[in-house]
Amino acid sequence: MSKLVTIYGGSGFVGRYIARRMAKEGWRVRVAVRRPNEAIHVKPYGVPGQVEPVFCNIRDDMSVAAVMQGADAVVNCVGVLNELGKNTFGAIHAEGAGRIARIASQQGVASMVHISAIGADADAASEYSRTKAAGEAAVQQHFPGAVILRPSVIFGAEDGFFNRFAGMTRLSPFLPIAAGGTRFQPVFVDDVAKAAVKGALGEAEGGVYELGGPEVKTFRALMEQMLEVIHRRRVIISLPGFVAKLVAFGFDLLQYASFQLIENKMLTRDQLKSLKSDNVVTEAAKGFADLGIDPVSVGSVLPDYLWKFRPSGQYDEMTSSARNLRNGA
Repeated sequence: MSKLVTIYGGSGFVGRYIARRMAKEGWRVRVAVRRPNEAIHVKPYGVPGQVEPVFCNIRDDMSVAAVMQGADAVVNCVGVLNELGKNTFGAIHAEGAGRIARIASQQGVASMVHISAIGADADAASEYSRTKAAGEAAVQQHFPGAVILRPSVIFGAEDGFFNRFAGMTRLSPFLPIAAGGTRFQPVFVDDVAKAAVKGALGEAEGGVYELGGPEVKTFRALMEQMLEVIHRRRVIISLPGFVAKLVAFGFDLLQYASFQLIENKMLTRDQLKSLKSDNVVTEAAKGFADLGIDPVSVGSVLPDYLWKFRPSGQYDEMTSSARNLRNGA
C-alpha cells in the first residue's frame, strides 16, 4: 500500500505545490484544511482518491490527531500574514506548529517538514517573526529531526506579492511602496515544494534551511522588473516612514472598525516592522545547495503569469508589433 502524507494547509499557495509533487511520488495525500469544500481543486493532482481534502482545525488537538492517523509524513504549511479572529500569530505560528509536531511525535510519524520564514527571530520587532521563531522552537522540541524551511518572499502564479502590485498598476499612474530599499531574495514556489518533498521523503537531514533564489534585489528593483514584464510605466513612490505608518494604521483601523469584515490585505503595522529588515539568506545557513536543488530566477517565471496585467493582456506583444509596423510605414 502506498505511503500517506498529511499536509496541513495543503490547499494554500505553497501547500498545493507540495501536494502535487507528493502525488507524483506515488503517495496518498491528505490535505488538511478549514474548508474542505473550497479545496476541491487539489483532487485532480493525483488519480481518483489519491488526494483528498479533509477538515482540520489546527487549534484543536483532537482535530489535528484525527487527520494524522496512519500518516508516514507530515508537512505544516499553515501561516497567516494578518491576524483575524482566533487565528492570531501566536495561535497559528507558535501553538499550532507545536501541536502538530507534538502529535506527530506521539503517533510515531517518520518525518516532518515545517514551513517557517526568513527573519524568524525571538527578538524581532515584528510579532509575525517572533511567533515564527516560537513555532520553530516548539517543532524542534517535540520533533528534533524535523526539516524546517525558511523561504524568502515566494513568487509564483498564485502569489500575493507580484500579483497584488501588478493589479495596483491598473488603478493609478503611481505605485506606492514602503521600505523600497529593503532587500529580498525571491524564491519560486515550486522550488520550495521540491525542498519540502525532500524532507517528507526523508532525503534531507533535519535542521533549518534558508531558501532564497539566485538573485538579491531591493523592493524597488523588484517593482521595476515587474513593470517591465507587464509593459507599464508607473511612477514608483517610496513612502516616507511616517507616511507608511499612517497608511498601515489606517488600514488596520478599517479592519478593526468593520469588525474584521474588511480584511487589511494592503499593509499592516506588523508587516511594516518586518519590512525594516532585509529578507535574504544568511551566509552560514544551509540552503538549496545542501538539498541538491538549483533554484530558478524571477525573470524566468514572471512573464508566465503576469502577462494578464499587460495593457492588452495576452495580445500585448501582437499589439506592440502592429503599432511598430504602422509607425514604420
